[in-house]
Amino acid sequence: MILKPIRLAFYLVVGVLSVAISSCGESNKEAATAEEVIDTATTNDGDSLSKINLPAGFEISIYASGIDNARSMAISPSGIIYVGNRGGDKIYAIQDTDKDGKADKTIVVASGLKTPNGVAFKDGDLYVGEISRLLKYPNVEANLEAVGEPVVVYDDYPTDEHHGWKYIAFGPDGKLYVPVGAPCNICESENEIYATITRMNPDGTGREIFARGVRNTVGMTWDAEGNLWFTDNGRDMLGDDMPDCELNKATKAGMHFGYPYCHSGDISDPEFGSKFPCSDFVAPAQKLGAHVAPLGLRFYNGDMFPAEYKGSIFIAQHGSWNRSKKSGYRIGLVKVENGKAVNYSTFADGWLDEAEQEAWGRPVDVQVMPDGSLLISDDKAGVIYRVTYKA
Repeated sequence: MILKPIRLAFYLVVGVLSVAISSCGESNKEAATAEEVIDTATTNDGDSLSKINLPAGFEISIYASGIDNARSMAISPSGIIYVGNRGGDKIYAIQDTDKDGKADKTIVVASGLKTPNGVAFKDGDLYVGEISRLLKYPNVEANLEAVGEPVVVYDDYPTDEHHGWKYIAFGPDGKLYVPVGAPCNICESENEIYATITRMNPDGTGREIFARGVRNTVGMTWDAEGNLWFTDNGRDMLGDDMPDCELNKATKAGMHFGYPYCHSGDISDPEFGSKFPCSDFVAPAQKLGAHVAPLGLRFYNGDMFPAEYKGSIFIAQHGSWNRSKKSGYRIGLVKVENGKAVNYSTFADGWLDEAEQEAWGRPVDVQVMPDGSLLISDDKAGVIYRVTYKA
Protein backbone atom coordinates (compact mmCIF):
# COMPACT_ATOMS: atom_id res chain seq x y z
CA MET A 1 0.00 0.00 0.00
CA ILE A 2 1.45 3.34 -1.08
CA LEU A 3 1.29 6.06 1.56
CA LYS A 4 1.32 9.76 0.86
CA PRO A 5 1.57 12.64 3.35
CA ILE A 6 -1.40 14.94 3.84
CA ARG A 7 -0.54 18.14 5.63
CA LEU A 8 -2.71 19.48 8.42
CA ALA A 9 -2.25 22.65 10.36
CA PHE A 10 -2.72 23.41 14.01
CA TYR A 11 -1.70 26.19 16.38
CA LEU A 12 -0.93 24.20 19.50
CA VAL A 13 -1.09 26.24 22.69
CA VAL A 14 1.94 25.70 24.91
CA GLY A 15 1.19 23.92 28.13
CA VAL A 16 -1.90 22.02 27.06
CA LEU A 17 -2.26 18.78 28.95
CA SER A 18 -2.91 15.68 26.88
CA VAL A 19 -5.18 12.85 27.97
CA ALA A 20 -2.73 10.22 29.12
CA ILE A 21 -3.36 6.51 28.87
CA SER A 22 -2.09 3.52 30.71
CA SER A 23 0.08 1.46 28.40
CA CYS A 24 -2.46 -0.59 26.42
CA GLY A 25 -5.21 1.19 28.34
CA GLU A 26 -6.11 4.74 29.25
CA SER A 27 -4.99 6.20 32.56
CA ASN A 28 -6.93 8.34 35.00
CA LYS A 29 -4.97 11.56 34.59
CA GLU A 30 -7.25 14.52 34.07
CA ALA A 31 -7.56 16.06 30.62
CA ALA A 32 -7.03 19.72 29.92
CA THR A 33 -9.83 22.09 30.77
CA ALA A 34 -12.44 22.90 28.15
CA GLU A 35 -10.94 26.34 27.55
CA GLU A 36 -7.46 24.95 26.99
CA VAL A 37 -8.53 22.26 24.55
CA ILE A 38 -10.73 24.62 22.55
CA ASP A 39 -7.81 27.02 22.17
CA THR A 40 -5.60 24.28 20.72
CA ALA A 41 -8.19 23.40 18.13
CA THR A 42 -7.72 26.64 16.17
CA THR A 43 -6.68 25.69 12.65
CA ASN A 44 -4.79 27.45 9.90
CA ASP A 45 -4.55 25.61 6.62
CA GLY A 46 -1.61 27.77 5.55
CA ASP A 47 0.79 26.43 8.16
CA SER A 48 1.64 22.77 8.39
CA LEU A 49 2.66 21.51 11.82
CA SER A 50 2.13 17.80 11.28
CA LYS A 51 1.63 15.17 8.62
CA ILE A 52 -1.00 12.48 8.24
CA ASN A 53 -0.15 9.53 6.01
CA LEU A 54 -2.98 7.93 4.06
CA PRO A 55 -3.21 5.47 1.16
CA ALA A 56 -3.15 7.02 -2.30
CA GLY A 57 -6.43 8.62 -3.30
CA PHE A 58 -7.50 9.46 0.25
CA GLU A 59 -7.70 12.97 1.66
CA ILE A 60 -8.21 14.26 5.18
CA SER A 61 -9.71 17.56 6.32
CA ILE A 62 -11.06 19.19 9.46
CA TYR A 63 -14.77 18.43 9.83
CA ALA A 64 -15.18 20.27 13.15
CA SER A 65 -12.86 22.09 15.55
CA GLY A 66 -13.16 23.51 19.03
CA ILE A 67 -14.65 20.26 20.37
CA ASP A 68 -13.41 19.93 23.94
CA ASN A 69 -11.71 16.55 24.44
CA ALA A 70 -13.61 15.02 21.48
CA ARG A 71 -14.23 11.38 22.35
CA SER A 72 -16.98 8.91 21.41
CA MET A 73 -19.33 9.74 18.55
CA ALA A 74 -22.86 8.76 17.56
CA ILE A 75 -24.79 9.76 14.45
CA SER A 76 -28.54 10.27 14.18
CA PRO A 77 -30.62 9.50 11.06
CA SER A 78 -30.72 13.23 10.35
CA GLY A 79 -26.92 13.31 10.12
CA ILE A 80 -26.19 15.14 13.39
CA ILE A 81 -23.01 13.96 15.10
CA TYR A 82 -23.12 13.72 18.89
CA VAL A 83 -19.78 13.83 20.69
CA GLY A 84 -19.00 13.00 24.31
CA ASN A 85 -15.90 13.79 26.31
CA ARG A 86 -13.97 12.31 29.16
CA GLY A 87 -12.01 15.27 30.50
CA GLY A 88 -14.88 17.74 30.37
CA ASP A 89 -18.56 17.76 31.27
CA LYS A 90 -20.34 18.43 27.97
CA ILE A 91 -22.10 16.72 25.09
CA TYR A 92 -21.88 18.35 21.66
CA ALA A 93 -24.16 18.21 18.62
CA ILE A 94 -22.35 18.96 15.36
CA GLN A 95 -24.18 19.82 12.16
CA ASP A 96 -23.20 20.34 8.53
CA THR A 97 -26.21 22.43 7.59
CA ASP A 98 -25.05 23.37 4.08
CA LYS A 99 -23.87 19.82 3.26
CA ASP A 100 -20.41 20.89 2.12
CA GLY A 101 -18.55 18.21 4.07
CA LYS A 102 -17.57 20.52 6.93
CA ALA A 103 -19.54 21.19 10.10
CA ASP A 104 -20.81 24.75 10.41
CA LYS A 105 -22.81 24.56 13.63
CA THR A 106 -21.86 23.19 17.06
CA ILE A 107 -24.29 23.14 19.96
CA VAL A 108 -23.61 22.24 23.58
CA VAL A 109 -26.51 19.89 24.20
CA ALA A 110 -25.74 19.26 27.86
CA SER A 111 -23.18 20.32 30.46
CA GLY A 112 -22.36 19.68 34.10
CA LEU A 113 -22.10 15.93 33.52
CA LYS A 114 -19.71 13.46 35.16
CA THR A 115 -17.28 12.19 32.53
CA PRO A 116 -19.85 11.84 29.71
CA ASN A 117 -17.61 9.76 27.46
CA GLY A 118 -20.28 7.54 25.88
CA VAL A 119 -23.08 8.56 23.52
CA ALA A 120 -25.68 6.52 21.64
CA PHE A 121 -28.78 7.41 19.62
CA LYS A 122 -32.00 5.39 19.33
CA ASP A 123 -35.55 6.21 18.23
CA GLY A 124 -35.03 9.95 18.50
CA ASP A 125 -33.48 9.78 21.97
CA LEU A 126 -29.88 10.58 22.92
CA TYR A 127 -28.30 8.30 25.54
CA VAL A 128 -25.25 9.39 27.53
CA GLY A 129 -22.98 7.23 29.64
CA GLU A 130 -21.48 8.76 32.76
CA ILE A 131 -19.26 6.81 35.14
CA SER A 132 -22.01 5.35 37.32
CA ARG A 133 -25.22 6.07 35.47
CA LEU A 134 -26.95 6.26 32.08
CA LEU A 135 -29.01 9.26 30.99
CA LYS A 136 -31.53 9.78 28.22
CA TYR A 137 -32.53 13.01 26.48
CA PRO A 138 -35.89 12.20 24.88
CA ASN A 139 -36.70 13.55 21.42
CA VAL A 140 -33.44 15.46 21.57
CA GLU A 141 -33.57 17.01 18.11
CA ALA A 142 -36.91 18.72 18.70
CA ASN A 143 -34.99 21.48 20.45
CA LEU A 144 -31.25 20.91 20.55
CA GLU A 145 -30.47 24.17 22.30
CA ALA A 146 -32.86 23.57 25.20
CA VAL A 147 -33.22 19.83 25.71
CA GLY A 148 -34.18 20.06 29.36
CA GLU A 149 -33.32 17.68 32.17
CA PRO A 150 -32.43 14.11 31.23
CA VAL A 151 -34.20 10.94 32.30
CA VAL A 152 -32.03 8.71 34.50
CA VAL A 153 -32.16 5.31 32.78
CA TYR A 154 -29.86 3.47 35.18
CA ASP A 155 -27.75 4.58 38.14
CA ASP A 156 -26.24 1.50 39.74
CA TYR A 157 -22.87 1.12 38.03
CA PRO A 158 -19.69 1.41 40.15
CA THR A 159 -18.40 4.89 40.93
CA ASP A 160 -14.72 3.98 40.43
CA GLU A 161 -12.97 6.46 38.13
CA HIS A 162 -10.24 3.98 37.26
CA HIS A 163 -11.46 2.62 33.90
CA GLY A 164 -14.84 4.00 34.88
CA TRP A 165 -15.62 6.04 31.77
CA LYS A 166 -18.22 4.40 29.56
CA TYR A 167 -18.53 3.60 25.87
CA ILE A 168 -22.16 2.78 25.09
CA ALA A 169 -23.86 1.42 21.98
CA PHE A 170 -27.09 -0.22 20.90
CA GLY A 171 -26.79 -3.69 19.45
CA PRO A 172 -28.90 -5.23 16.67
CA ASP A 173 -30.95 -6.90 19.43
CA GLY A 174 -32.16 -3.45 20.51
CA LYS A 175 -30.34 -3.64 23.83
CA LEU A 176 -27.95 -1.03 25.21
CA TYR A 177 -24.45 -2.42 25.74
CA VAL A 178 -22.34 -0.89 28.52
CA PRO A 179 -18.86 -2.06 29.56
CA VAL A 180 -17.56 -1.91 33.13
CA GLY A 181 -13.77 -1.68 33.25
CA ALA A 182 -11.53 -3.29 35.85
CA PRO A 183 -10.96 -0.89 38.80
CA CYS A 184 -7.21 -1.48 38.63
CA ASN A 185 -4.31 -2.40 36.36
CA ILE A 186 -4.52 -6.06 37.32
CA CYS A 187 -6.74 -7.53 40.05
CA GLU A 188 -9.30 -10.19 40.79
CA SER A 189 -12.43 -8.48 42.06
CA GLU A 190 -15.09 -10.02 44.29
CA ASN A 191 -17.72 -7.94 42.51
CA GLU A 192 -18.58 -9.78 39.28
CA ILE A 193 -19.65 -6.60 37.50
CA TYR A 194 -16.04 -5.47 36.94
CA ALA A 195 -14.18 -6.38 33.74
CA THR A 196 -17.39 -7.13 31.85
CA ILE A 197 -19.66 -5.95 29.09
CA THR A 198 -23.25 -5.61 30.28
CA ARG A 199 -26.45 -5.08 28.35
CA MET A 200 -29.97 -3.95 29.21
CA ASN A 201 -33.26 -2.86 27.74
CA PRO A 202 -33.45 0.79 26.58
CA ASP A 203 -35.48 1.67 29.71
CA GLY A 204 -32.75 0.32 32.03
CA THR A 205 -34.49 -2.91 32.95
CA GLY A 206 -33.11 -6.41 32.55
CA ARG A 207 -29.44 -5.66 33.03
CA GLU A 208 -27.23 -8.71 32.58
CA ILE A 209 -23.58 -9.54 32.05
CA PHE A 210 -22.99 -10.36 28.40
CA ALA A 211 -19.20 -10.96 28.37
CA ARG A 212 -16.53 -11.41 31.05
CA GLY A 213 -12.77 -11.10 31.24
CA VAL A 214 -12.71 -7.74 29.46
CA ARG A 215 -10.25 -5.41 31.17
CA ASN A 216 -11.36 -2.15 29.57
CA THR A 217 -13.15 -1.74 26.27
CA VAL A 218 -13.82 1.72 24.88
CA GLY A 219 -15.17 0.58 21.54
CA MET A 220 -17.84 -1.83 20.28
CA THR A 221 -19.44 -2.60 16.92
CA TRP A 222 -21.44 -5.39 15.26
CA ASP A 223 -21.06 -7.29 12.01
CA ALA A 224 -23.86 -8.11 9.56
CA GLU A 225 -24.50 -11.41 11.34
CA GLY A 226 -25.07 -9.67 14.66
CA ASN A 227 -21.77 -10.63 16.31
CA LEU A 228 -20.18 -8.16 18.69
CA TRP A 229 -16.61 -7.01 17.98
CA PHE A 230 -14.81 -4.92 20.58
CA THR A 231 -11.38 -3.59 21.47
CA ASP A 232 -9.72 -4.35 24.79
CA ASN A 233 -6.87 -2.49 26.46
CA GLY A 234 -4.49 -4.95 28.09
CA ARG A 235 -2.67 -4.75 31.40
CA ASP A 236 0.41 -2.65 32.12
CA MET A 237 3.87 -3.36 33.46
CA LEU A 238 4.81 -6.52 31.59
CA GLY A 239 7.33 -4.72 29.40
CA ASP A 240 7.40 -2.79 26.14
CA ASP A 241 6.26 -5.60 23.90
CA MET A 242 3.63 -7.49 25.87
CA PRO A 243 0.81 -8.02 26.08
CA ASP A 244 -0.83 -7.18 22.77
CA CYS A 245 -3.95 -5.06 22.88
CA GLU A 246 -6.88 -6.95 21.43
CA LEU A 247 -9.69 -7.01 18.91
CA ASN A 248 -12.25 -9.54 20.17
CA LYS A 249 -15.36 -11.18 18.75
CA ALA A 250 -18.31 -12.37 20.84
CA THR A 251 -20.71 -14.68 19.05
CA LYS A 252 -22.96 -15.30 22.05
CA ALA A 253 -23.54 -14.30 25.65
CA GLY A 254 -21.41 -15.82 28.41
CA MET A 255 -17.99 -15.85 26.73
CA HIS A 256 -14.88 -15.12 28.84
CA PHE A 257 -11.93 -13.29 27.27
CA GLY A 258 -9.26 -14.01 29.86
CA TYR A 259 -8.65 -11.05 32.16
CA PRO A 260 -7.07 -11.18 34.73
CA TYR A 261 -5.75 -14.70 34.14
CA CYS A 262 -4.63 -14.61 30.52
CA HIS A 263 -3.63 -11.77 28.18
CA SER A 264 -3.70 -11.61 24.36
CA GLY A 265 -4.72 -15.24 24.25
CA ASP A 266 -1.37 -16.77 25.15
CA ILE A 267 0.28 -14.88 28.02
CA SER A 268 -0.42 -16.26 31.48
CA ASP A 269 -0.59 -13.50 34.05
CA PRO A 270 2.34 -13.74 36.51
CA GLU A 271 0.05 -13.12 39.49
CA PHE A 272 -3.25 -14.80 38.58
CA GLY A 273 -2.42 -17.04 35.63
CA SER A 274 -1.85 -20.18 37.67
CA LYS A 275 -5.57 -20.38 38.44
CA PHE A 276 -6.70 -21.09 34.87
CA PRO A 277 -4.90 -21.98 31.61
CA CYS A 278 -5.22 -19.68 28.60
CA SER A 279 -7.03 -22.49 26.79
CA ASP A 280 -10.04 -21.86 29.04
CA PHE A 281 -10.67 -18.48 27.43
CA VAL A 282 -11.58 -16.95 24.07
CA ALA A 283 -8.49 -15.85 22.15
CA PRO A 284 -8.44 -12.46 20.37
CA ALA A 285 -9.78 -12.24 16.83
CA GLN A 286 -6.72 -10.10 16.11
CA LYS A 287 -3.72 -9.03 18.17
CA LEU A 288 -3.20 -5.30 17.67
CA GLY A 289 0.29 -4.71 19.04
CA ALA A 290 1.58 -3.83 22.48
CA HIS A 291 0.32 -0.67 24.16
CA VAL A 292 -1.40 0.87 21.12
CA ALA A 293 -4.58 1.57 23.17
CA PRO A 294 -7.33 0.68 20.68
CA LEU A 295 -10.58 2.53 21.33
CA GLY A 296 -13.45 3.17 18.90
CA LEU A 297 -13.99 0.93 15.86
CA ARG A 298 -16.45 0.54 12.97
CA PHE A 299 -17.04 -1.81 10.09
CA TYR A 300 -16.82 0.10 6.82
CA ASN A 301 -20.20 -0.20 5.12
CA GLY A 302 -20.03 2.89 2.91
CA ASP A 303 -19.71 3.24 -0.85
CA MET A 304 -17.13 6.02 -1.17
CA PHE A 305 -13.97 3.99 -0.49
CA PRO A 306 -12.65 1.32 -2.88
CA ALA A 307 -14.40 -2.06 -2.76
CA GLU A 308 -11.45 -3.66 -0.94
CA TYR A 309 -12.38 -1.68 2.21
CA LYS A 310 -15.96 -2.96 2.36
CA GLY A 311 -16.48 -5.01 5.50
CA SER A 312 -13.11 -4.09 7.01
CA ILE A 313 -12.78 -2.62 10.51
CA PHE A 314 -11.27 0.79 11.16
CA ILE A 315 -9.82 1.08 14.69
CA ALA A 316 -8.76 4.30 16.43
CA GLN A 317 -5.55 3.74 18.39
CA HIS A 318 -5.09 6.35 21.08
CA GLY A 319 -1.41 5.57 21.70
CA SER A 320 0.88 4.48 24.51
CA TRP A 321 2.19 6.57 27.38
CA ASN A 322 4.81 4.55 29.26
CA ARG A 323 6.39 2.51 26.46
CA SER A 324 10.06 3.41 25.93
CA LYS A 325 9.26 3.96 22.24
CA LYS A 326 5.68 5.06 21.79
CA SER A 327 3.20 3.02 19.77
CA GLY A 328 -0.28 3.60 18.40
CA TYR A 329 -1.43 7.15 17.52
CA ARG A 330 -2.95 5.89 14.28
CA ILE A 331 -5.94 4.33 12.57
CA GLY A 332 -5.60 0.58 12.18
CA LEU A 333 -7.35 -1.49 9.52
CA VAL A 334 -8.42 -5.10 10.00
CA LYS A 335 -9.60 -6.96 6.91
CA VAL A 336 -12.35 -9.48 7.70
CA GLU A 337 -13.33 -12.42 5.51
CA ASN A 338 -15.94 -15.06 6.38
CA GLY A 339 -16.15 -13.72 9.92
CA LYS A 340 -12.41 -13.91 10.58
CA ALA A 341 -9.67 -11.29 10.71
CA VAL A 342 -7.24 -12.08 7.88
CA ASN A 343 -5.03 -9.01 7.67
CA TYR A 344 -3.99 -6.14 9.95
CA SER A 345 -2.34 -2.95 8.70
CA THR A 346 -2.06 0.79 9.29
CA PHE A 347 -4.57 2.93 7.43
CA ALA A 348 -3.50 6.36 8.73
CA ASP A 349 -0.69 7.62 10.93
CA GLY A 350 1.39 10.73 11.52
CA TRP A 351 -0.12 12.00 14.76
CA LEU A 352 3.11 10.96 16.48
CA ASP A 353 6.42 12.69 15.78
CA GLU A 354 8.63 9.60 15.80
CA ALA A 355 11.89 11.53 16.14
CA GLU A 356 10.73 13.63 19.08
CA GLN A 357 8.43 10.94 20.50
CA GLU A 358 5.74 13.56 20.97
CA ALA A 359 2.14 13.32 19.74
CA TRP A 360 0.15 16.31 18.56
CA GLY A 361 -3.06 14.32 18.20
CA ARG A 362 -4.69 11.15 19.53
CA PRO A 363 -7.46 9.32 17.64
CA VAL A 364 -10.36 8.15 19.82
CA ASP A 365 -13.34 7.07 17.73
CA VAL A 366 -14.39 6.55 14.11
CA GLN A 367 -17.76 6.95 12.44
CA VAL A 368 -18.88 6.13 8.88
CA MET A 369 -20.98 8.93 7.39
CA PRO A 370 -23.98 8.39 5.07
CA ASP A 371 -21.90 9.55 2.10
CA GLY A 372 -19.22 6.94 2.89
CA SER A 373 -16.64 9.32 4.33
CA LEU A 374 -14.97 8.47 7.64
CA LEU A 375 -14.95 10.72 10.70
CA ILE A 376 -12.17 10.48 13.31
CA SER A 377 -12.34 12.19 16.70
CA ASP A 378 -9.16 13.48 18.37
CA ASP A 379 -9.31 14.31 22.07
CA LYS A 380 -5.92 16.02 22.21
CA ALA A 381 -6.31 18.40 19.26
CA GLY A 382 -10.01 18.89 20.02
CA VAL A 383 -11.11 18.23 16.45
CA ILE A 384 -12.97 15.80 14.25
CA TYR A 385 -11.42 14.87 10.91
CA ARG A 386 -13.14 13.73 7.72
CA VAL A 387 -11.44 11.24 5.42
CA THR A 388 -12.64 11.07 1.82
CA TYR A 389 -11.60 9.19 -1.30
CA LYS A 390 -11.35 10.23 -4.94
CA ALA A 391 -10.23 7.77 -7.59
